[in-house]
Amino acid sequence: MEVLPGPAGYIPTPPAFEGVELPPPGKSLLYGKIVDEEMAMREAAKAMLTRKNPTIFPGPLVLWGWNAGAMEKAKAVLELAMEIPNCRIIPMPDYRPKYPKIDPEAEINPNHPNLTILHNKIEACIFVGVHCHYANLSLRMIRAGTNCFTIAMCAEMGHEDAMVSLRDVHADEIRRFKDVLVQVREELGIKWEPKLPPENPSLPPETYENLSVDDYGEYLYLIIPKKDEHITESE
Repeated sequence: MEVLPGPAGYIPTPPAFEGVELPPPGKSLLYGKIVDEEMAMREAAKAMLTRKNPTIFPGPLVLWGWNAGAMEKAKAVLELAMEIPNCRIIPMPDYRPKYPKIDPEAEINPNHPNLTILHNKIEACIFVGVHCHYANLSLRMIRAGTNCFTIAMCAEMGHEDAMVSLRDVHADEIRRFKDVLVQVREELGIKWEPKLPPENPSLPPETYENLSVDDYGEYLYLIIPKKDEHITESE
């Protein structure tokens, strides 16, 4: 089975049901086929450089500075975004459903990812730092109802519903992909001066002095140490 950009229709058959297997270490998925990482990275880079409104969707595992690795990964994501012409960053900080209305310009909601994709006319995107079960849900909905080329940068084994799925991705792998993207950009003759994406005006202002531990929901344990526990990695 080829896993191609949609729309694939209402409740498309999961690629796993059609024989698509997750790649072994050192390999990646490209349109549902196991290939070398370099080949998958080049195709992902081409999509982010040539398709309309390329966007990075970082999830909680990148947005929340819960350990040193997450913080370094977030830096690598920003370095990557700087190299993609006219790239946007739309965060997915919270998986809880937002009813009765969501703001598709402010963030991507895993319960309505297709609305954010369609509203912003996004034709290529990267998922990074999204928990696997929510990435699977969102990627399938996006493939079902949009023409978006999806790229999954997974810290675990990958995702069958993405057009490109890279596994075991941490800060070093993101920087390696950035280098591949710069090389492909030069091959395509695209001129670009690296710069950060514009700030998202739809996001509410953050007033850190007014934050309460109650605002952190399921992530409360990450910022409130247990009795007699001393956390040094995130300090």
